[in-house]
Amino acid sequence: MTEQDLWDETTRLTEDGQLRRLSSVFARFIATLGHAPLPALLACVLLSELEGRGHSCLLLPDLARDPATLLGWTEQQWRDLAHAATPLPKTARAWHTLLASCEQVWQVGELDFDQPLVLDGERLYLRRYWRDETLVAQAIRTRAQGVRELDVAAVHGWLNKLFGAPQGVPPDWQKVACAVALRGAVAIITGGPGTGKTYTVARLLALLFATAPDAAQLRIALAAPTGKAAARLKQSIDKALGDLADRVAGELPLRELTKRIGAARTLHSLLGARPDTRSFAHHKGNPLDVDVLIVDEASMVHLEMMAALLDALPPTATLILLGDKDQLASVEAGAVLGDLCHDAEAGAYSAATLAYALQAAGETIPASFAGAGGALAQQTVMLRHSRRFGGPIGQLALAVNAGNVEATHALLRSGAPEVRWIEHAQQQQLVQLALTGYQPYLALLAAGSGASHDDWVRAVLRSFEAFRVLCAVRDGEWGVDGLNTAIEQRLVAARLLRRDGEWYVGRPVMVTRNDYGTGVFNGDIGLTLPDPARPGSLRVYFLEGDKVRSVLATRLRNVETAYAMTVHKSQGSEFAHTVLALPKEGAAMLARELVYTGITRASAQFTLVSPGAEVLSEAIAQRTHRASGLRAMLAD
Repeated sequence: MTEQDLWDETTRLTEDGQLRRLSSVFARFIATLGHAPLPALLACVLLSELEGRGHSCLLLPDLARDPATLLGWTEQQWRDLAHAATPLPKTARAWHTLLASCEQVWQVGELDFDQPLVLDGERLYLRRYWRDETLVAQAIRTRAQGVRELDVAAVHGWLNKLFGAPQGVPPDWQKVACAVALRGAVAIITGGPGTGKTYTVARLLALLFATAPDAAQLRIALAAPTGKAAARLKQSIDKALGDLADRVAGELPLRELTKRIGAARTLHSLLGARPDTRSFAHHKGNPLDVDVLIVDEASMVHLEMMAALLDALPPTATLILLGDKDQLASVEAGAVLGDLCHDAEAGAYSAATLAYALQAAGETIPASFAGAGGALAQQTVMLRHSRRFGGPIGQLALAVNAGNVEATHALLRSGAPEVRWIEHAQQQQLVQLALTGYQPYLALLAAGSGASHDDWVRAVLRSFEAFRVLCAVRDGEWGVDGLNTAIEQRLVAARLLRRDGEWYVGRPVMVTRNDYGTGVFNGDIGLTLPDPARPGSLRVYFLEGDKVRSVLATRLRNVETAYAMTVHKSQGSEFAHTVLALPKEGAAMLARELVYTGITRASAQFTLVSPGAEVLSEAIAQRTHRASGLRAMLAD
């Protein structure tokens, strides 16, 4: 076989839609840097392809086995590509020997000539992902190993005041989480919807103020991956702190202290993102001016962003990560939160941690959660009791997360008003469901703004946010593109909207790229409404908590219509009624985490629309696996 045979096969796979064009181009680039055996070039194709699918590295054992499943290919597709690079090494050790001999590959521990590829044990990386993963592992490990000196008796007293009388079945994991987070430079608080992550962090903030040597000087920042998630974080914390302030009014001026906490920001904004560059204004040489940083929806934070965040965080600052480890990982490479709290359910708390939890929080952690976990495990707490998701929606989410297909089907067919399954559905049924779901916001549009334009805008935006169609895929009639077109055409045909161009009153749009000039970011969703100051002009309005901001429609270049959106883009949002559409084909690309995330976006009603039961069963049976070395690096 020759290089041309390999390039011909990659071209065929690219034309069939099985391979990104970039994957072949990257391997060809590597070939220009010096001689490389055909199997090594094949590994480069796969490495680039997996990076585009969220993996931070290529595991040599996966390469030695049949990687068709990992790539979502048929066995024949993999055999054809593998044949073009024969003979292939048969074992991970043999692959390691071959790759280590390539001049384009730097083997960790050897002399470094800035090669583009890095071989670290049984993991092959693009250099920047190895660098990011190493930075994250070192920074987290260093932060987790340091334990601060505390007045444990004072902490115990304050926790009793902040949480009041015991509630539910002990231990109170929220109370334990506050105690644990106070003693280190990093803490992870994970849990499903309704387990009270922001409720807990509000009490943690009060505890920080109460125990700080100079509370008035404590610098606290709130952040999240998206603008909507950031606004929800700030709104939830403000409400929780407001309720808490009355309880401690005589001992802690909480209302005055919390006024110093600014608005929650996107991570891009916090770090000082700059146009046309991947670098940020804040980094190790120009660190963030914070003492405590709280990041919500951490499951959405990809590897490169987490590395940039940790690089910019002062060593003396405390990092608190909040998120649901069972949700979908970020669209880009890495599954950082999942890696960091992979064993959170087991606890694996040391004797010292168990003793501290009893002394500081007054909570006895059961012996079943004891173990020999590492330093990060001692700073990780999983909240286990959902106060909001106890009904059919919560039960459905738990059944999906457990991989229980029979229980999932039974709940969907139970007749409970909170959950519904439209089986063997046609696209027009989903379109009609969307027509009904969007009626309230369309009615407000038709009524007009009346006396107060601002109040009308808020009402329209909130009404639109009460319902959403979520898709598992982008393409096809069951994907975002097909459904947005179908829903829009149906609304226009029903005279519920009037479209006379690209921009029209009532058009919902999603921003698809960060735009620092207009202050909108990837994932932001807004509605197109009349501009009261300029008759005939349209503005796109975005709701952030109780605040509304707007941008002239003609200034927004990177947007798409958003009656339907992907499950990935819905993370950080919540809708009273959520509709999840599964496709007829492509079940191999679906996974349990996607279905779980779609269900947990619903606060009051969830509807699943699918062409049959088998696609749901196949999705639940399949778990997302992302190749990463972060857990191994943390353990080293």
